[in-house]
Amino acid sequence: MLRHTKIVATLGPASSTPETVERMIQAGVDVVRLNFSHGVPEDHQRRVEIVRSAMAKLGRPVAILADLQGPKIRIGKFSQDSVKLTPGDRFILDADCVLGDETRVGLDYKALPGDVETGAVLLLDDGRIILDVEFIRGNEIHTVVRHGGVLSNNKGINRQGGGLSAPALTAKDIADIRTAVALQVDYIAVSFPRGAEDMYMARQLIRAQGGDALTIAKIERVEAVAALNEIIDASDGLMVARGDLAVEVGDAAVPALQKRMIASARAKNKLVITATQMMESMIHAPIPTRAEVSDVANAVLDGTDAVMLSAETASGHYPVETVATMARVCLAAEQSAEATLDRDVFNRLFSRIDESIAIAAVWTAHHMNGKAVTAFTESGSTPLWMSRLNCCMPIYAMTAISGVLTKMCMYRGVHPIFMPQAPATLDELLKAGEAAILATGTVKKDDVVVFTGGEQVNTAGGTNLLKIKRVGQMQSAPAAA
Repeated sequence: MLRHTKIVATLGPASSTPETVERMIQAGVDVVRLNFSHGVPEDHQRRVEIVRSAMAKLGRPVAILADLQGPKIRIGKFSQDSVKLTPGDRFILDADCVLGDETRVGLDYKALPGDVETGAVLLLDDGRIILDVEFIRGNEIHTVVRHGGVLSNNKGINRQGGGLSAPALTAKDIADIRTAVALQVDYIAVSFPRGAEDMYMARQLIRAQGGDALTIAKIERVEAVAALNEIIDASDGLMVARGDLAVEVGDAAVPALQKRMIASARAKNKLVITATQMMESMIHAPIPTRAEVSDVANAVLDGTDAVMLSAETASGHYPVETVATMARVCLAAEQSAEATLDRDVFNRLFSRIDESIAIAAVWTAHHMNGKAVTAFTESGSTPLWMSRLNCCMPIYAMTAISGVLTKMCMYRGVHPIFMPQAPATLDELLKAGEAAILATGTVKKDDVVVFTGGEQVNTAGGTNLLKIKRVGQMQSAPAAA
């Protein structure tokens, strides 16, 4: 059985050797994530080289996602590396402090005193420590500890309910975009966008550097939830970044928001990744908890394009086993899912010929008990539209363009196939496509397969043709043009 939900795995100290990367790809990785919160450009370049070498060796395409750090608002350092805070203690967040102690600590975001007021609630270290703001005095935020614990260097700060004004793209992010474009990554994820403007700016910076990476908006702020539709319109996809989002909106609100984000992205023909703590226990254990299995399965059933591993593969003890386990859970969830294609298609309006052909091809294959849909594509748009429908059948996307090939590794249900020399005529294209899908082993002689392409071969945006074929038979029936 082919797995349709894609797996994103973060590379880090535990997964940066050629042998480990190859084993992770063989276990099921479709997209590798470079976390720009850690490392220097040389580290990212070395990992990209390892991934591309593994792709060539294994003959399997893999997409590369660069994840920008964004304005991660953190405390500074302590003279003793950490302090213990007790409920009722008074504690100062001091923008001018260099080394902290039991009474105060510095801030890397110097504007924070201007973003809070008396009564605000600050959550440190992913919400483990809660501070109530008593008053502001100059560059000092005076607080009372509500929930205490051990607080160590450089822990993150969130404001409950949102409202921090830090820009989404920092000077570091702008430099990292240049690095990511030079590495020719497929996707760039923007951390903490507040609205569509942040995503438009990221796209402009990418294009100004000559890059064609697609943009992923990480939904982590209350403001981003309020502007969700506008952010989706301005992006190529979303990441449901449940860590910081849960701190700002409250953990109980996240499951419903996850479902809403996935549905909204798919309805607008955009990609969606579900992330954060999906198999967190496998950082240290060889098997996941039952709750983690259910979490991954529910994301699959919600319709996510991809599920993401962070520390599990970046620094965990079992990176390969974690990928294999996630692949197994995704496949089992997909096998229990029911196709709801008619519900997806009815009442939709199409303004483009190629989009209507894409939807018609999937609908036709579904109702003819077809085994697959095959799209010849120059841009990846037709397979993307096809993948927005819940058809539960493989979509083979064939292209001669390497950058399009790897980008399609993120699309749910889409299985990219490289055609190094695209045939010059439609008949030659159909013959080559039939041979390629037979070679996958999932389609056999006499199976019904629906093909889409353009009368003008090798032309982006030219899909205007749908053909129904029984594999291995010479005749094909034209269905639309």
